[in-house]
Amino acid sequence: MAKLMECIPNISEGRRPEIIEAVADCVRAVPGVTLIDYSSDASHNRSVFTFLGEPERVLEAAFALARAAVEKIDLRVHEGEHPRMGAVDVIPFVPVRGMEMAECVELSKKLAKRLSDELDLPVFLYEESASAPHRKNLAAIRRGQFEGMAEKVLDEQWHPDFGGNRIHPSAGVVAVGARMPLIAFNINLDTPDVSIASRIAKIIRESSGGLKSVKALGVMLEERNIAQVSINMCDFRQTPLYRVLELVRFEAARYGVNIIGTEIIGLSPMAALIDSAAYYLQIEQFDPQKQVLENQLL
Repeated sequence: MAKLMECIPNISEGRRPEIIEAVADCVRAVPGVTLIDYSSDASHNRSVFTFLGEPERVLEAAFALARAAVEKIDLRVHEGEHPRMGAVDVIPFVPVRGMEMAECVELSKKLAKRLSDELDLPVFLYEESASAPHRKNLAAIRRGQFEGMAEKVLDEQWHPDFGGNRIHPSAGVVAVGARMPLIAFNINLDTPDVSIASRIAKIIRESSGGLKSVKALGVMLEERNIAQVSINMCDFRQTPLYRVLELVRFEAARYGVNIIGTEIIGLSPMAALIDSAAYYLQIEQFDPQKQVLENQLL
């Protein structure tokens, strides 16, 4: 059985379709790689791509995507709600089939060196690839964003792993690493007050004493004039989607605010959605391995 690896790069462009499509075409052009999803958010000014394939082919596609982003995106004129530090902001590898995490880690380091050598792009290794414990969390690496990164990388604790103690003048820096599947889960509120979303995000995220394996921040969706709790579910087995949703609902009610919708960016493991369906349907003695048709077929 052939090995399969997933890659989910985020680029700092969500408003110019011609650039987004050009980046997508770079992935499509790599033989043996399937671009299975990509989506953009104008308020975040960010796009997320998801592709699968044999590991070395996925590495080639990730490099092609990064090269296009570096050539076409200038962070000196970039604005958006989502924190960012690079034209291609983050490139995670995820083992899907027939692979160990250690293999993804080695491939992430191989890509990092190539990005530095060939694109002159400084690289931080993060998550399972991190070179030190304080570099594992992407939010900690990204803190200061593009505007503060040139000064940050001069600090001995924050020298990039590849590329020297500097940033690319227009493309910043990138984080490359290996991790388990993550669900990008956003919850929209019926208020334009982003401070409410930010307070809720602080309550639910693990770093502030909230839910295990949850990262969150409050952002403003300008085109809809609503606030959003933008969430990364780093391990849905530790904290399921429905628990996050209900805690946000409970906290929002304190301010007379309601949830008006949610969204999942990119792909989600089927088990995470089944868990939530079982919870809300209150199915008794439910066995997803036996009672979900797709599980039986797979």
